[in-house]
Amino acid sequence: MAPWLSIFGDFTKDASAMYNNFRVYGTGLLCVMGLIVYVGVKFVNKFATVALACVIFSIIAVYAGIFDNIDGNDKLFMCVLGKRLLKDVAVPNCTKDEGGVLWNYFCESGECDPYFKEQNVSLVRGIKGLKSGVFFDNLFPSFLEQGQYIAYGMDPDHIEPLDRPSYNQVYADLTTAFTILIGIFFPSVTGIMAGSNRSGDLADAQKSIPIGTIGAILTTSTVYLSCVLLFAGTVDNLLLRDKFGQSIGGKLVVANMAWPNQWVILIGSFLSTLGAGLQSLTGAPRLLQAIAKDGIIPFLEPFAVSSKRGEPTRALVLTLLICQCGILLGNVDLLAPLLSMFFLMCYGFVNLACALQTLLRTPNWRPRFKYYHWCLSLIGLTLCISIMFMTSWYFALLAMGMAVLIYKYIEYRGAEKEWGDGIRGIALSAARYSLLRLEEGPPHTKNWRPQILMLAKLNDDFTPKYRKLFAFVSQLKAGKGLAVVVSLIPGDFTKRAGEAAAAKQALRKVMDDEKVKGFCDVLVASNIADGLSHAVQTIGLGGMKPNTVIIGWPYGWRQSEDDRTWHVFLQTVRHVSAARMALLVPKGINFFPAVGDKIAGNIDIWWIVHDGGLLMLLPFLLKQHRSWKNCKMRIFTVAQMEDNSIQIKKDLKMFLYHLRIEAEVEVVEMMDSDISAYTYERTLMMEQRNQMLRKLRLNKREKENVVQAIVDHHHHNDNNTKTASKVRFADPSENKENGNEDGDREEKHETESEKDKDTKEATENGKEGDSAEKVANNVSLPPAGDKKAGGDGSKAADDVKSGFRPDEGNVRRMHTAVKLNEVIVNKSHDAQLVILNLPGPPKETYLERESNYMEFLEVLTEGLERVLMVRGGGREVITIYS
Repeated sequence: MAPWLSIFGDFTKDASAMYNNFRVYGTGLLCVMGLIVYVGVKFVNKFATVALACVIFSIIAVYAGIFDNIDGNDKLFMCVLGKRLLKDVAVPNCTKDEGGVLWNYFCESGECDPYFKEQNVSLVRGIKGLKSGVFFDNLFPSFLEQGQYIAYGMDPDHIEPLDRPSYNQVYADLTTAFTILIGIFFPSVTGIMAGSNRSGDLADAQKSIPIGTIGAILTTSTVYLSCVLLFAGTVDNLLLRDKFGQSIGGKLVVANMAWPNQWVILIGSFLSTLGAGLQSLTGAPRLLQAIAKDGIIPFLEPFAVSSKRGEPTRALVLTLLICQCGILLGNVDLLAPLLSMFFLMCYGFVNLACALQTLLRTPNWRPRFKYYHWCLSLIGLTLCISIMFMTSWYFALLAMGMAVLIYKYIEYRGAEKEWGDGIRGIALSAARYSLLRLEEGPPHTKNWRPQILMLAKLNDDFTPKYRKLFAFVSQLKAGKGLAVVVSLIPGDFTKRAGEAAAAKQALRKVMDDEKVKGFCDVLVASNIADGLSHAVQTIGLGGMKPNTVIIGWPYGWRQSEDDRTWHVFLQTVRHVSAARMALLVPKGINFFPAVGDKIAGNIDIWWIVHDGGLLMLLPFLLKQHRSWKNCKMRIFTVAQMEDNSIQIKKDLKMFLYHLRIEAEVEVVEMMDSDISAYTYERTLMMEQRNQMLRKLRLNKREKENVVQAIVDHHHHNDNNTKTASKVRFADPSENKENGNEDGDREEKHETESEKDKDTKEATENGKEGDSAEKVANNVSLPPAGDKKAGGDGSKAADDVKSGFRPDEGNVRRMHTAVKLNEVIVNKSHDAQLVILNLPGPPKETYLERESNYMEFLEVLTEGLERVLMVRGGGREVITIYS
């Protein structure tokens, strides 16, 4: 436009001087444009009207000039050596005369360049006109590699430099190809989103945007395509490929071709560029502000602020800084392909979003444009992706990588902001499709995985009581199954809906802290047992129903004011069994490792009853977690005297080999033995407690004191007798050696809570305690502590005299529990986890039978710190076939 204003010398001879001019003048122009945009969008619109009028007049002048110069003109001449184009050579100097300008270029050292000596020099008109037939010369491609000379044709003798100096010959500064030129040219046709970017400033956006966008596309497409064809039919091939106009002194070809003179085009081009820049500087800050207001990218939140005039000032400043970085780059052709990638991705994702909304049949997707079809969107998406990789595959990968990083950042930091992304729509449709295809019913054994339903107990403040239970569920995540956490609140849902919502938030927070991947819910039910039953029956959807229930052990069932505290636990066990679901009952959950803990040792599996292989699968899944990774598996199975222990061990090892599970195997032989005094006494104490509470119709406080009196009588400290909370063996001498060590491993929090509660009752309710003691003394209690293990006869006689004779079935079951506990503690007292079968609950719902069952479980697990009781669902869950 004004070559004489160059600050850094002749830019036609030095490209770096031209780029430095771009940096200086571009920075100044950017500041002026920034001030115009800062004034406000109204001023920009007024300026845009003036600029548009000038641009339209310039376009008309170009068309008029093309037809006015149909025979060409003599305004532009090029100097051509052979078939090569030469830089800025005046018409009089375009000769090979010795001592002339060209002679001095090519014959500096006294010896002339061979190509200069062989070829002739000629003057060629740059603007030949439509009648010249130059259109057919420009019809075929002439793409060059970087450093090759611009010449007629593609003959290597004319375009290859052959390691010779370039002198003043014009050469390609970068490699060109059809796809590369698309990448460079594409940013000039990206104004189709300008209306959408300024939709907030339109009175009726959904009416104006379609009409304006389609009209703009048709107009610009017509102008661009017609100009390409008309320029090809008017301008010489060499001049068309002279990127910077070096052969004509940096002049503008179109300006010298237009009517009535070149200044119409110079001013029109300048205003067109300025108008496009103003539109970008107006739309980009508003788009940035909209993204910041959505909150999907947290670090952009400061740019959501508007000025008092409603202008996005902060976003404008950031936009200007980004533009300044592009200006300082100088050669924007290097940046154009990357910009094209971003535009193409933008348009591609717009097409993808439209197609997805249609294919997913989203109810809120109701396009007003009646000619829309999803196939058009898919075609647009395909074209965008194709052009990206055609233009520059490495820039395409770079742009996609940046987009993925931004998306993952939004997903990680801005996930709490729901803004209707199409990915969520895909996920919903995929989930629906998968659920409908998933067969409802038990899966094949190969596909079985624990779909967990955890029943979590809440504190009075509606926070989960046992956090370690969540950690245990998280440690089973190697099963890749669904995890659902459910808690119950007693009462009326209409009155406690707010509390249920607060409890659900507390559950979700604990799940996030313990890294439990799954869902949570809180039910409000008038009856806890019925509520748990409903949860077991109804939680889940189609084939994604839980198949494994985890429930905590009722630690305070002995000391509870309500005698039927264990009833909820037993009813849940029955309901889970009826639903043919597996049941896991961790005992000593507070001693289980947290998610970040690491423990080493043994995981002992006591395989008493085969119920589907769940006992084998659970420790394997636990070992996949880092907390249990360093533990080894040991499998114990019990054999009677008549069984072949060697064959059982061999078969079990072979079974584990086929299952591809590494574990030590040991067969434990349990010998038949007489019922010990401890077994008899423990059974008698259990039955006395039940009968006492049933016969004596006392209030709750008196019941507790009666029970405490019985417990104190049977558990008083004696040098020769172990307390009932510790494992007692048939041999007294063996008790002295092992009893204390094994017994001290029982639930610490349970015994401490018992002592605290007993002390509190004794100090606060002395009067009631005295009356209860009198009632207890009126009942003949069998002596305890003064009988040795061998005195079964006198003990039984005292029991008969006192009026209490234990049931033989209870004695037999208690004997089994005691002997099995003795063996387990002996073998697994140092194990990090003991996994064993959970016996089935009694079918009868009598209070005595349920209490006896709970007592048997207590005896079975005495002296063990961490216990996991497992009851299978009756189906095989592990197979030797992968």
